[in-house]
Amino acid sequence: MMNDRLVYVVDDDDAVRRSAAFMLRHAGFKVRPVESGVAFLKIAKNAERGCVLLDIRMPEMNGLEVQQAMVKQGIDMPVVILTGHGDVEIAVQAMRAGAINFLEKPYEKEALLAAMEEAFQRLENRDLKEIAASEAKVRLACLTGRERDVLDGLMTGYPNKTIAYDLGISPRTVEIYRANMMEKLRVRSLAEALRLGFAAEEAEAARPRPVAG
Repeated sequence: MMNDRLVYVVDDDDAVRRSAAFMLRHAGFKVRPVESGVAFLKIAKNAERGCVLLDIRMPEMNGLEVQQAMVKQGIDMPVVILTGHGDVEIAVQAMRAGAINFLEKPYEKEALLAAMEEAFQRLENRDLKEIAASEAKVRLACLTGRERDVLDGLMTGYPNKTIAYDLGISPRTVEIYRANMMEKLRVRSLAEALRLGFAAEEAEAARPRPVAG
């Protein structure tokens, strides 16, 4: 039931908490606003299970530190990261650490609801991660070498200009490769492309290696 879906909105900015809570409640979610990462960690261990909309830039503990603490404490709730403009490198780190998605402020209502729907799908279906890993390897196989190079650069958190410099091509050419890569992977956002890349990495790391004779 949609009414049972609880979202913890963790952000030190009262206006952001109110805005996100308003959008989510109108879409049928239950919402619990929390004013800081520290406050969230105090309640999370014994709190009702849900999904977390987590801001990156907060005093005392930033979003990445909160995410790391959640892992250490066994708080297994899907996380959607909120970032400001220019924080893509941090968002990449968060996704590598297991975040489901990231949203750049200011975000559209549709993007917020889609990200939370995806987070609850993950919460409700524990097999999704394994399916995603095997599917990701298949989908990435269709990329050319250069398209994969661009994806690897994005997975490191590099902007287009840095990727262009490293590959010895122009930023405009990187944009073309990036657009082609996203079309082939059938993704609509950078976050989706990153998630596929990280899932394929995980699948590769988990593959049994032949024992040397």
